[in-house]
Amino acid sequence: MKKIIIAASILSADFAALKYDVKMVEEFGAAWIHIDVMDGHFVPNIGIGPQVVRSLRSVTKLLFDVHLMITNPEKYWQEFQKAGADLITFHNEVLTDKKKLVDDIKSSGVKAGISIKPGTSISQIESLLPYVDLVLVMAVEPGFGGQSFMESIVSKIKDLREIIDRNGYNCFIEVDGGIDSQTAPLCVNAGADALVSGNYIFSAENPKAAVKSLLI
Repeated sequence: MKKIIIAASILSADFAALKYDVKMVEEFGAAWIHIDVMDGHFVPNIGIGPQVVRSLRSVTKLLFDVHLMITNPEKYWQEFQKAGADLITFHNEVLTDKKKLVDDIKSSGVKAGISIKPGTSISQIESLLPYVDLVLVMAVEPGFGGQSFMESIVSKIKDLREIIDRNGYNCFIEVDGGIDSQTAPLCVNAGADALVSGNYIFSAENPKAAVKSLLI
C-alpha cells in the first residue's frame, strides 16, 4: 500500500504560534506544509506572503507546498522560490502561458504543480500532465478554510489517476478542501497521493489523533 502524504495547511494554524504549530504537525506525521497564497483578487481573501515562508524555512525541513491562488503567478512565484518553497502550484484558471510558467518554475530547481477548481474539467490540463510534478484538485471553492468537501470531485480524481497511470506520467495527485477522517478514504481510494488538511488538524482537540486518522 502506498504511503499517503499529509500536507498540513497553515491557513488554519495559529498565526501567533506558527513556529510551534509547524513543529507540532511535523512531529505528528505530516510530510508537507501547505502554504496558501491569496491576493484578494483571484480569490476573495488575503493569504500568506513570502516573508512568512522565509521565516518558517529555518524552522523545519519539511517540503514547503506553496499554492498560489493569485491572478498573476508569473509575476510573484520567484519571490516564493527564493523564500524557500519546494513546490509551487498555480491555477489553471489564470490567464498566463501555463507551459512556460511550469518550465520557468522547474528550471529554478523547484517542483511545479497545476491546480483546478471544482468546476474545471481535467481536459483543460491534460496537455500539461507530462510536465507538471503535481495536480492539485480542489474539493471546495478556493479562498477559505473550513468548507465542506464536494463529493463530485471523487470521479475527477479517478479519471485523473487513470490518465496519469495509463500514460506513465510522473505526477502526484493532491486534494485540498474539506479533508477529514471521512473524506480522506474517498480521495485515497480514488487515487490521491497527497491530502491537504488544515481546519480538521489545527481545530482538533487532539491534533495528533487527527493527523494519524488521515494516514490511511
